Order: sequence, then C-alpha cells, then structure tokens
Amino acid sequence: MAQMAKLKDPRFDQLDRLVGGLAANRDRWARTTAQDRIALLSKVKDGVMAVAADWALTAAREKQIPDGSPLVGEEWLSGPYALMSACNQFMRSLSEIDGKTYLKRLPLRTLQNGQVAASVVPDSIWERLLLSGITAEVWMQKGVTAANLADHTASTFDTPAARRKGKVALVLGAGNIAAIAPLDCFQKLLVEHQVTLLKMNPVNEYLADFLRIALKPFIDFGALQIVTGDAEVGAYLCDHPGIDEIHITGAERSHDAIVWGTGEDGLRNKADGRPRNSRRVTSELGAVCPTIVVPGPWSDADLAFQAEHIATQKLHNSGFNCIACQMLVLPDEWNGTEPLLAKLAETIRGLAPRPPYYPGADSRLADFESHSDNVVRFERLGGDACLVAPMRRDGDAWLETNEVFAPAMGTVRIGGSDPEAYLRAAIAYANERLHGTLGASILIHPATMRKIGRKRLEAIISDLHYGCIGINCWAGVGFLLVQTPWGAFPGHTLDNVQSGIGFVHNSFMFDQPERTVVKAPFRPFPRGLLSGGFSFLPRPPWFVTNRKQDQIGELLTVFQYKPGWLKLPRIFLNALLG
Repeated sequence: MAQMAKLKDPRFDQLDRLVGGLAANRDRWARTTAQDRIALLSKVKDGVMAVAADWALTAAREKQIPDGSPLVGEEWLSGPYALMSACNQFMRSLSEIDGKTYLKRLPLRTLQNGQVAASVVPDSIWERLLLSGITAEVWMQKGVTAANLADHTASTFDTPAARRKGKVALVLGAGNIAAIAPLDCFQKLLVEHQVTLLKMNPVNEYLADFLRIALKPFIDFGALQIVTGDAEVGAYLCDHPGIDEIHITGAERSHDAIVWGTGEDGLRNKADGRPRNSRRVTSELGAVCPTIVVPGPWSDADLAFQAEHIATQKLHNSGFNCIACQMLVLPDEWNGTEPLLAKLAETIRGLAPRPPYYPGADSRLADFESHSDNVVRFERLGGDACLVAPMRRDGDAWLETNEVFAPAMGTVRIGGSDPEAYLRAAIAYANERLHGTLGASILIHPATMRKIGRKRLEAIISDLHYGCIGINCWAGVGFLLVQTPWGAFPGHTLDNVQSGIGFVHNSFMFDQPERTVVKAPFRPFPRGLLSGGFSFLPRPPWFVTNRKQDQIGELLTVFQYKPGWLKLPRIFLNALLG
C-alpha cells in the first residue's frame, strides 16, 4: 500500500530525487576544506542580508504583530540576526580549526567539583560592547580536562578531509523561532560533515523561500535541500532508506512517533525497547522550564525591572518558546513575593495584545485551566490574557509535567527564610518534579550572591541539571548567543527523552559539553553601576517591554553583516532609548 501511495503522489518522487542528489554529494561535501566552508558562509551572509527585512516583516505579519510595532524586533533578533551571527562565529572557528588554535584564547578554569569551564562570551571587543555585561561559560562533562580539551573538541575534524565519509541528514524544523531550522542545519553541515534535507514545519513554511535565498550557496553545492509539506511528507522522509540520521526540534510525542511509532504499536515498541526507526536521532524537545526567584533586599526598582524580565521569559514570541518560563518558583516567606507578582501583573496589563498564533494554543490553554481551580488571568490591553496558576504541592502534578507552549505558567512557593537553604530546595524541586532539562533561570540580588559566596553559589548551581542556566539572565539568551551549546542536560535516552539528546549551535564545536551558564547584571544601566554590574542597557533588546527593539534588531543584523565602529553610535542610542 505504501508503494502504491508513493506512485500516486508525485511529491514522493520529487523527494526521492532530492534525497538521491544529496546522497551523491555526501562524500564530496564531507571532504570540503575549512576554507571552502568559510567562503560559502561568506556568501550566505550576503543572502541573509538580501532577504533580512522581508524575512522579519513577513514573519511578524504571520504572527499577527502589527506593522510598526517594536515587537517586530523579535523577528529580527531570532531570525536574520541569529543566522548572521552564526555565520560569523563558525567562520572564525573554521579559520582556526587547524590545531584547534581558537582554544588557546578561551579562558579555562577548574570548578570546585573538578569540572572544566571555558569562557566563550565575550570573545571579542564587539561582544564586550554590544552584549554589555553578559558572560557565558561552557561547563564540560566530567573527564574532560584542560589538558585533553582539544581531544574533546571538533573531533569530526581529526579525520583528514580526504578520508571523510559523508551522511545524509534529515532536519525537521521547528515552527516557532525562525533561526532554529537553519542553525540545526549548520550543526549537520559544518560540524558533522553531513549533507542535509531540511523539512520545514507547516506553521512557518512561509520562511522556505527566504531560506532558499539565504542558504543558496549550500544548495548550489548540492549539500542542502529545503522542502515543505504536511506530516505525511515528514513521515515518508523519516522512513526513507536514503536518510542516515534525523534531528528534530519539536514535541516529545513527535520524537516518540519517529522512534517508536504511534498508537498501541508505539507503546509496545517502547515498552519492549524495540525502536521502529534504528537511525541515530538527536533532538531538542522543550521542557517545563523554571525561573527561580531568590529572596533578597530587592528595591521597588528591582521588583519592577525583574517583573519585565519574567514577563519576557513567558511572553516573548507570545509564549511559544520551548525555553519559556513555565514554572515561576517563589520564596513563600519573602516580603517581596506579593509585590513582585503585583508588578508582573501590572507589566503584563500594559503590553499590547498578541493573538495566540500557534496551532492548538486554545486547546492547550483550556487543558491548563482544567488542571487548576485557581487560575488568575493577567489581562493585557485588548482583552487577551496570560494565565497564571498557583501550584499546590499536594495538587495536580500536570502543571509540573506538561509543557503548555502557550501564554500560561504555573507558580509554586517554597518555604525557608535563608536564601541559601531556599535556593537548594528550589533546585531540588526543579530537578525532581519538573519535566525536562532544557533551561532554567535564577534571579538573585548581588548582595545575596555575596552573602552566599561565589564558590558556594557555584557549587549549588552545579546541582541544577539543565542544559542552559541563566543567572540574572533568561536562559533563552543561551539560544541567541550561538557560541554556546544548545540542548538538554546530558543523560536522556530514547525511551525517556524529555528535553532531547545532543547539542546544536556550539560554534566552538565542543564534543562533551554538559551545560552553559549565562550571567548578566541584576540591574540595568545606570543603576547596575552602583552595585558593580557593568551594563550600558536600560533594558535588553529582547525584553517585550523594549520600545526600540525593532530598530535595534535591524541595526544589530546590519552590524553582524559588516561590523564597524561607525555603526555603534546608532545602536547605543536606540538601546538607551529602549
């Protein structure tokens, strides 16, 4: 029957031709030199710049963002900017891949638990200026040392180019953030030496034409093809004999359907440990991501700024992010909890309405409401709302185990008046009760950090088992940086995949990263200077409250295309006005 369906559907014949063409080029691509790839990436930058404005504006309209809204900046930053930045980062790493000499400029240190951490941001004068106080470290898995780090970095390049053998990878793109699909392709193309067939998600397949122009150098080489289609097309490709590996960014149920099958057969296969699809499958699948608020001497201004921060973590991209805050963890005995929630409600009420554009949102929001009897509606201008459900520790665990993927979040309160004891309890709660390990954020006052002590705080954080941890920074920034590995905390398996298996982005090509730790100042400019935090920005450009993020996003994209000192004043001016 499958063969008859194939003969009746011309789409499948075309897919066969595309897979066959990629297979014919797989070894030729694998044997390209670093300089060959740098030249292609340079041309990709030209292609991205050519379509950047139409790309960002089209994506905004498809997500029902009004023309002229500052929120168009989300599409600049999470689309053309992120891809342009990735080109630059990979070009730099590839230019130093011989001997992996770029490792020599990365500061290394050994943590209290013996793990090695590499400082990857900032890595240039431009990053020191534009990222304004943001730092990022990659903590390696145990067994990786300063002495053997090179042996655990870019190991796919240890085989001489002339002896490399290629593979054909299928990348199943995500439907929410524009840069996800092309960056997943970069992992396969640039790090794993695999030719790639990108299957766009139907939700954002309108991006296909822009990506075909932006990524045309890889397509012309014969290393990449981009296709659209429904779930039937995706299923056909997942089972195609010409596909060697699969990478998916999406839902856990989609991953399990690929690996184990669907319905009763899928359940039996999973129970018996018999995958129906024996290919290597890597994935990024989301989570019930927590934001942990640590008690401390927060001022009214601190409460207001961090309320904007939390609102961003929930409502960026209208809440359709796998790294969105879905469980806000609050100190029960802190006198700042109620004022913070009040500021959060006030912030959300002041935001422009954002229709839930992603399919199935209404059903997921209804499920969310049905699992709590005390949902609070944080109404926004225009009548739509962010749903907030206080979690009872003895209540329905559904809120802890189901990613909503919509503008809704739970809150949970944890006792303890001592900040260190509270933080340890909050971390234990996140590790033991919340589903998935993609990212977690911690909001903590500088005075509280000093009281706990840097070394002790680092040891506490090492117990938080998430792939990206943001300290006074949304963990989602780890996605935007590109230098940092992006994926779940290592250890998931096909039959308990949770947030996925493997890492993407990772422009330094570390083979065994464990997690990324991103830090930012607790306070914005100029208040941050008073507490020793360096930042030029009143509020980061990815904040949903930033009034200039559309202009900043465009200016940053143009800067990444061709960096230069003369472009900085306009960026800084708009940042200060944001």
